[in-house]
Amino acid sequence: MTLSPSASTKPRAGWTFVIVSVALFMVTLDNLVVSTALPTIRVDLGASLESLEWTVNAYTLAFAVLLLTGAALGDRFGRKRMFGIGIGLFTLASAAAALAPSADALVAARAIQGVGAAMVLPLTLTLLSEAIPVERRGLAIGAWSGISGLGVALGPVVGGAVVDGISWHWIFWLNVPIGIGLVPLSRRFLTESHGPADKLDLPGIGLAGLGLLGIVFGIVRGEALGWTSASILGALAAGAALLVAFVVWEHRAPAPMLPLRFFKSRAFTATNATSLAMFFGVFGSIFLLSQFFQTTQGLSPLQSGLRVLPWTIMPMFVAPVAGILSDRIGARPLMASGLALQAIAIAWLAAVVTPTVAYSAVLVPFVLAGTGMALVFAPAANSVLGSVRPEEAGQASGATNAIRELGGVLGVAVLASVFNANGGYSSPQSFVDGMTAALPIGAAVLGAGALIALLIPRLRRADETEGAEAPATALVEAA
Repeated sequence: MTLSPSASTKPRAGWTFVIVSVALFMVTLDNLVVSTALPTIRVDLGASLESLEWTVNAYTLAFAVLLLTGAALGDRFGRKRMFGIGIGLFTLASAAAALAPSADALVAARAIQGVGAAMVLPLTLTLLSEAIPVERRGLAIGAWSGISGLGVALGPVVGGAVVDGISWHWIFWLNVPIGIGLVPLSRRFLTESHGPADKLDLPGIGLAGLGLLGIVFGIVRGEALGWTSASILGALAAGAALLVAFVVWEHRAPAPMLPLRFFKSRAFTATNATSLAMFFGVFGSIFLLSQFFQTTQGLSPLQSGLRVLPWTIMPMFVAPVAGILSDRIGARPLMASGLALQAIAIAWLAAVVTPTVAYSAVLVPFVLAGTGMALVFAPAANSVLGSVRPEEAGQASGATNAIRELGGVLGVAVLASVFNANGGYSSPQSFVDGMTAALPIGAAVLGAGALIALLIPRLRRADETEGAEAPATALVEAA
């Protein structure tokens, strides 16, 4: 089994970076591109709050549940091959979303988009890490994170501009020519590689996928069906039982999709817990804040997207710098500071937002929140990859992306439930009442994430470590 490319098939770093970056931008753009279109979709398709949640969550849920599977398929059948298949599936699903005649059809297409994205995203990081020398990994991952941040940043703006200028359908048509171009380029310029496992962990895939589905379904539908209803309690209990079974199985599986020994590393465990907290707080908050300007102040989708831009564009500028710094000072100070900044920003917004609040009153917390996000993205990826062997990068990337996307799904579900219990869309004041009740939950989770980040091991120079072989970066993990 080939664990890494041979010298004769050395990855082309330049082309690899371009291809995976464009693919990364495309799939991350779709996390939030629909956000500023939600009010228009609600009116055009007669969608309920629940349908709007599923328009976001169908994508992120499929994404989160299947990221481990996407990484495992790449390790088993070839990362280049599965990357191309994922791009093709994502492109076809984007066309289906653009043609959706109803809210249900749109949700279904978004779910298939999520399946394709789950095959693409973890492999972008694995393919890039193979193509870039270890000593330049922080810079490369910083740039990778910056591009991911650009996709997040432009999502609301692109969505708003397209909805204003054409129609919401075209936010999905945009993916089609990009996907059509990426498939042949990936076949031509990427180098094939495989992971260490020669078998696919089908029981693990089934247990993890169904367990996560049960948990998230219970949270998303809890407010509508009642938290004590048989269907919700059954879904939550079944999901928890299946996840316990997944852990038991992975302990004894001959070729586990997620080696549980990863979690013996404090860096791996604390970094992933911090990432889950960040995505919970950020995505749950953005789900509501992206609708605020349209619903309460009557602005257009484009105007709304531009007002959120100071928040979402900051990772593009700060993430590459954070990636470089993570090689020098480690992930702990950057991630703890980033989560703290986001917690302060969300709490600030909860305190000042009213139906008639001036934009100047929310501008500073938007910038703080975006800067905080940027301080987490690259250091988190670098910390996770540094805690496993190089040939295990695919499994580690799949795990960390699955955990953080699951955090986003849970954040949207929980904060939307709190919003629905305390407000609604009946009036601007009702919307603000629901949002200001929900945002402190997001701030609290982000604050907890900042504390967890302090558990990430610091980095110290190799000459401070006795009996350790110095890696190329001259830095090692201190337990």
